[in-house]
Parts: sequence; structure tokens; C-alpha cells
Amino acid sequence: MKTTPEHDARIAKMIFAGVYPHYVTKVEKKGRTKEELQQVIEWLTGFDAKKLKELIDEKVTFETFFAKAKLNPNAHLIKGVICGYRIEEIETPLTKQARYLDKLVEELARGRKMEKILRQG
Repeated sequence: MKTTPEHDARIAKMIFAGVYPHYVTKVEKKGRTKEELQQVIEWLTGFDAKKLKELIDEKVTFETFFAKAKLNPNAHLIKGVICGYRIEEIETPLTKQARYLDKLVEELARGRKMEKILRQG
């Protein structure tokens, strides 16, 4: 399924601070911790807890969030379907990056082992 330009624009304009609490709720409801979520986000983006808090406080969009990120070189190993889209087939880089994050959060919430989530073997 291809993303539409409207879909891509909507993701770009979303405020990360508005979505982050939903990530926290999703993982904590399944018995994982905010610290584990932080570890996953840091692996993908390079943002430590201090930088992540700054970005949340600044209410940056996903576009700005990923523009400032140093994407993990193994991010391309994140595959599968999330929100009805096969990640490997998403052509817009920003949309693909946002879906990488969604997929990692989903894997964390589902109880996947951290070394698998972080694509370490």
C-alpha cells in the first residue's frame, strides 16, 4: 500500500510531544518501562534522554525530530507491517522513519527481547 502525499504531509506536521505520551502508555500498559522506550528511541535516533526532553519541550514536528536525528545505520533492518503499511515499501523517507519508530514501540509493547528490537542479532 502506497502512502499518499496527504498522508506524508500529515505525519510531517504531527507534533512529537503529542504522540510520545501514547508511546509511553502503550509500552507501560504491556509491562515495559519508559526507560526501555528511551533506549529504543535512542537506538533509532541517537537522542539521549536530555535531548529527547528538549525536543518534547520545544514541541517539534516529526519532520524536525527526524531532521535532527542521526538514524541508526541498522534502521533499514526494521521490516514488517505497521498501521497497514509495509515499511520496506514506503518511499517517503520521513514517513518511513516515523513508521520505524512506530514498529519499534509496537515490538517493545509486544514483549520482544531488547536485543531483537535493537537489531543486534
